[in-house]
Amino acid sequence: MKNIAILGFGVVGSGIARVLEQNAAEIARAVGDEVSIRYILDLREFPDSPYADRVIHTIDPILADPDVACVCETMGGSHPALEYSLACMEAGKSVVSSNKEVVANFGDLLLRKAKEHGVSYLFEASVGGGIPLIRPFLTSLVCDRVTEIAGIVNGTTNYILTKMRDEGRDFGDVLAEAQRLGYAERDPSADIDGIDAKRKIIILTALASGILPEDGDVYAGSIRNITPGDIEAARALGGVLRLIAQTKILPDGRVAACVTPMIVMAPHPLANVDGVYNAVSVTSPVTGDILYYGRGAGSLPTAGAVISDVTAVLSGAAKAELAPVFEKKSGAVIPFGEQSFPFYIRTQGSEAEIRELLETVTDTVIPLGGGAFETGEMTAAEAERVLPEAVKIPILR
Repeated sequence: MKNIAILGFGVVGSGIARVLEQNAAEIARAVGDEVSIRYILDLREFPDSPYADRVIHTIDPILADPDVACVCETMGGSHPALEYSLACMEAGKSVVSSNKEVVANFGDLLLRKAKEHGVSYLFEASVGGGIPLIRPFLTSLVCDRVTEIAGIVNGTTNYILTKMRDEGRDFGDVLAEAQRLGYAERDPSADIDGIDAKRKIIILTALASGILPEDGDVYAGSIRNITPGDIEAARALGGVLRLIAQTKILPDGRVAACVTPMIVMAPHPLANVDGVYNAVSVTSPVTGDILYYGRGAGSLPTAGAVISDVTAVLSGAAKAELAPVFEKKSGAVIPFGEQSFPFYIRTQGSEAEIRELLETVTDTVIPLGGGAFETGEMTAAEAERVLPEAVKIPILR
């Protein structure tokens, strides 16, 4: 019997228990033994759960039990998830995590701690839910040089923008519906203001480049001000409006990472990703373009990704896998204002005057009517300088 502990028995933590029950035979075959939950750490009691007798309220029994080899951290937030994860590894236990915030903020420290104590720190479930996304960076792509990542990595915003496009509804109306259906939290800020997606692109950037950006170095744009008119403008251009997490890795090793609403032009593969689904496009010179697609959230898909890491630890496969190595490096992230994009711009004023302003910073200016323009490449700072009051949406081709 192999024993694990779960830190946090919410949506993902309870999903781990369900996956272990439903796929017990498959997991046992992969591990070479049965896998059992010995402890569940949570502040709450779960009297109606079949695991009620395993619930504890302090980390100490887990740290002291030599029979617990792997700990699943599904708490969310940075603290005390960071402190508990470090303590577990110091006690000789591997940790697997679905917690994007703690990985994005402290992944370098957590990986160093794992190496120091001869254990594993794995986080397949931190980006893309059930999509197998993290491990390919350490296996299939390890001998290639990733140059660009672009992804739809937040199902809530994708649901809202898809509904706005398909039904012509306002942002606030669709957000309220998403909250009623459970797709959006009561406080949806982390999703609609790009914070959740920012944490995920920070992790993917670290895997691809070896540089873990600081949270404050990556711009996160919001979809709050997107209007049905912007949605229709995207359609008229031959694209769709989506919240995109993107990073470009320059030849000099620096990275340009951001999260912002973009008009995704067909035939880019992300133009066909609708509803609550996620997708990440990865570009490299040898492999070319690869698309990872699937359910990016939810109890069972995310729990399944956690269990994939658990099986790697308990089977011994994790010891043979290449561990990621990344670090924070000052000056390695290009500020959003210095990043270049073609733009869709909507503003008021004389078409001739607006065009003249835009032509000071870009070679291509195409009037679309109604105060809207399509431009060639220019930096976000240049677009802001010449038209500070305009709506400015980057275009992804």
